[in-house]
Amino acid sequence: MTREAADQGLANPVPRWLAQMQAAGTRVEQARLARWSGRVTRVTGIVLEVAGMNVPVGACCRIEAQAGRWVDAQVVGFEDRHLYLMPQADTTGLRPGARVVRTPASGATRVPMPQADVAIDAWLREQARQEALVSEPSLPVGARLLGRVVDATGHALDGLGELRDVPLCGLGATPMNPLARQPIDTALDVGVRAINGLLTIGRGQRVGLFAGSGVGKSVLLGMMARFTAAEVVIVGLIGERGREVKEFIEENLGPPGLAKSVVVAAPADVSPLLRLRGAVYATRIAEYFRDRGRHVLLIMDSLTRYAMAQREIALAVGEPPATKGYPPSVFAGLPRLVERAGNGTGGVGGSITAFYTVLTEGDDPQDPVADAARAILDGHIVLSRTLADAGHYPAINIESSISRVLAAISSREQLDRIHVFRRQFALYQRNRDLITVGAYSAGADAEVDRAIEHYPFLLRYLRQGMDERVDLDGARGMLEILYPDGGAT
Repeated sequence: MTREAADQGLANPVPRWLAQMQAAGTRVEQARLARWSGRVTRVTGIVLEVAGMNVPVGACCRIEAQAGRWVDAQVVGFEDRHLYLMPQADTTGLRPGARVVRTPASGATRVPMPQADVAIDAWLREQARQEALVSEPSLPVGARLLGRVVDATGHALDGLGELRDVPLCGLGATPMNPLARQPIDTALDVGVRAINGLLTIGRGQRVGLFAGSGVGKSVLLGMMARFTAAEVVIVGLIGERGREVKEFIEENLGPPGLAKSVVVAAPADVSPLLRLRGAVYATRIAEYFRDRGRHVLLIMDSLTRYAMAQREIALAVGEPPATKGYPPSVFAGLPRLVERAGNGTGGVGGSITAFYTVLTEGDDPQDPVADAARAILDGHIVLSRTLADAGHYPAINIESSISRVLAAISSREQLDRIHVFRRQFALYQRNRDLITVGAYSAGADAEVDRAIEHYPFLLRYLRQGMDERVDLDGARGMLEILYPDGGAT
């Protein structure tokens, strides 16, 4: 190198520095990536305590349970420098000090070293962003899932082979601007006469199905899944017994219903983390179809099991219990899940009409989850054990059920007929004992006389066979036959 070139290099060292950085970047590109790891320091119930890692809540990790066997887990909390992890599977064989590594984020990519000095700052910022990515799960979505049964991790359960060439999508979603949602102004046919005629459901409505055990809940859900006019049906079976999952798919849903459905099953024997994820995954699949202009029926069985899974996790990481052992985070999580359903924005036109089953323990309607669900949903349908025991199916307690969007999707004449129907049914029930023992004298009350006259029709209207489909026009037409003058009495 000449003295003149050396002086020029000292005067402007930037090209030399860039060349050295470029050479270093090439070596980094070719090097194997180091992976930070932590160690399991404590196991308390279903929660693992890990030291030596600094990753955000929600990040996915893997735990070395035995030589060659790794268990997936997710960060659910932290205290000081210790992380709390919830495993997704059995941790048999786990030893003190077991190694824990972070699962790479699905959106993380290696960013090549820039060629120009002006891009160095941007490169450093991008490197920091990639490092901060939360490695949340990306699961399969799309039309190829129709007719399939998958678990909460996106793996097939139906023996038809794994899902291939299916787009992957994260489970998170940005909350929708409430002012951008389309209003609920169109009725959705669900094929059940009592619901179509008296509790008419609108596209984009969120409804609770409140029921105890053994009152025909699964049969009613299967009828709606088979008979609905919705284009796509998404079924989330959360926390149910494994036997019930198979029975619902084979007997209640059947091949015709399954053909246009996607079933996500997270039965009771899986980790509470997977039960939570199953509910969110089913909702995410429904969002995929809604965002492409499709009208979706989402059936979630059950919202109570989702809340129970959240309770298990919250109590395990030390959150104090509140009402009936449910921590506050449970009641904060319910609206986050429910609000993801509903109508899309004006430019899309799709909708998610959702039915969430709520298990009333011991038929107690004041259960805290039932109270919270009733407050955040757009209506509720109550199934009665008394009606079920009497062989009245579907066992819908029409007096205790309500659709909050009924007035927006029904004409004035239809509303009048519904009100008269409900009034006559309630009037007969209040006087049932007098009528049964013969203590009521005909002519004593004109309203009661009309209720007695119409009661056989009212009962036939509310009853329906599990293989019988009654569309929206048919249900409204039967009311028009009974009340041709619009309900005036």
